[in-house]
Amino acid sequence: MTLPTTHVSFPAGAVTGESPVLAVQRLADGRYAVVTAATPFHPLDHTWPDQPADTGTLTVDGVERPVVDCLTGALGPDGGDLLAGADIPVRRGDEQWSWLVLHVLTDDPGDIVGRPASLTVDAGRRAALSASHSGCHLLALALNAALAPRWRKDPGRADAFGNPDFDSLAMASSVMDTEASTDTYRLGKSLKKKGFTAEATDELPALAEALPAVTEAVNDLLSAWVAADAPVRIETPGPELTARRQWHCELPEGPAQIFCGGTHLHHLGELAELRTELRLSEDGSELTAVTRPKRA
Repeated sequence: MTLPTTHVSFPAGAVTGESPVLAVQRLADGRYAVVTAATPFHPLDHTWPDQPADTGTLTVDGVERPVVDCLTGALGPDGGDLLAGADIPVRRGDEQWSWLVLHVLTDDPGDIVGRPASLTVDAGRRAALSASHSGCHLLALALNAALAPRWRKDPGRADAFGNPDFDSLAMASSVMDTEASTDTYRLGKSLKKKGFTAEATDELPALAEALPAVTEAVNDLLSAWVAADAPVRIETPGPELTARRQWHCELPEGPAQIFCGGTHLHHLGELAELRTELRLSEDGSELTAVTRPKRA
């Protein structure tokens, strides 16, 4: 089997589309994957599965079928079997592979290959996930700013505003759902060697003691950015699923950008509020941020 890499329209915010069906494949769990030439659906990324998959419907010849999941699929350079999700042995974007969006159905759709399909994403769910994902990026920038005084030396990586990029240097996991984003950071020896200190210094209290003040500083920034109704866009070099896309937000401090493959708000005025809760583990080895957007 050979198939071209799927073209996607979700970076621009599309939730509907029309495209011919290229293939139908039975998955190992008994469900069925439908591949179209193009799609508005955002699939779960097998390499960094932070944003859950879109759901919605796929309609062929007037028959509407629920899309219950959406996965990243891949075909190797020599063809062979279509692989899905965790079974893919290479990182997304390997140029020797074809990268596909798999629309997952519970039942066999029958002989629909070659037929035109109408694809419709659950727009309400998409909007909630986009709010959480934009909130996650804003939290990263605000947390970097609030923790900047805790670096003893330049770690060699800065964010868009020149602050040491705590978010990327300490990130252990990032997961979002329709209610919030949850980011977990490791505060271990590796981060300490890079120059970060969670311990008390002559100028600063220990992070555990300072956490309420850090949380307040982060939430003050988030509130100011939401109030500014900053515009958001996704910059993409091409329509392919594997295109290296970048999130851009015109914040009061200046333009911010973060590489990202997910979906986002169009402007921060779509939120009524954005607040985070910071928690430090008892042994001080992990910092968790739960960031909740409230849509306007």
